[in-house]
Amino acid sequence: MTERVASARPVRILLADDQPLLRTGFRMVLGAEGDLDVVAEAGDGLEAVELSRRLLPDVVLMDIRMPRMDGVAATRAIVDARLPVRVLVLTTFDLDEYVVGALRAGASGFLAKDVPAEELIAAIRTVAGGDAVVAPRILRRLLDRFADLLPDPSATPSAVLSTLTDREREVLVQVARGLSNSEIAAVLSVSETTIKTHVGHVLTKLRLRDRVQAVVLAYESGLVRPRA
Repeated sequence: MTERVASARPVRILLADDQPLLRTGFRMVLGAEGDLDVVAEAGDGLEAVELSRRLLPDVVLMDIRMPRMDGVAATRAIVDARLPVRVLVLTTFDLDEYVVGALRAGASGFLAKDVPAEELIAAIRTVAGGDAVVAPRILRRLLDRFADLLPDPSATPSAVLSTLTDREREVLVQVARGLSNSEIAAVLSVSETTIKTHVGHVLTKLRLRDRVQAVVLAYESGLVRPRA
């Protein structure tokens, strides 16, 4: 079991996957952690939305391809309802296009289904804490695959970034490359507290929900480009 200081209450998790065996496996892994509590399971996207409305879990572990309503639509429904619920999407490489949709729908992150248990647990805690999980390796593959959907490499960054200071743009570039606050602080030779402040300003100015949306915007605006 991963060591962790006990919090006031455990992170409440909803498992949404149409494969019962996978849900059982996730429940066993997460149930071994004292600060994580699987409160319910959903076998399709519609049920995931209904249970999210009724139970208000902290995190929904959301599969992409499910009957009745897929994970993208379910994520969008949860986010649009302004529920105090965050969505962590699970995917496989052959479903990359769905992940792009899920991120745009407001998911707080995504992981591969074969992610090691330790990374899954850490990601759930990160998302529950209000931050986002960006898997750089998967993001790179996604952006390379869909490079034709992004701005022309010769184009200048979008005007939407004009509200940012030069330093804030630098920070956004590093966020888009998947660096943590401490890693960005090391690259830019400033304190981690300063970077945290800059990230907050970036999110506020660009009206973004979290770091995942910041990464997507950085690529879509042309500030950062695939294969760079």
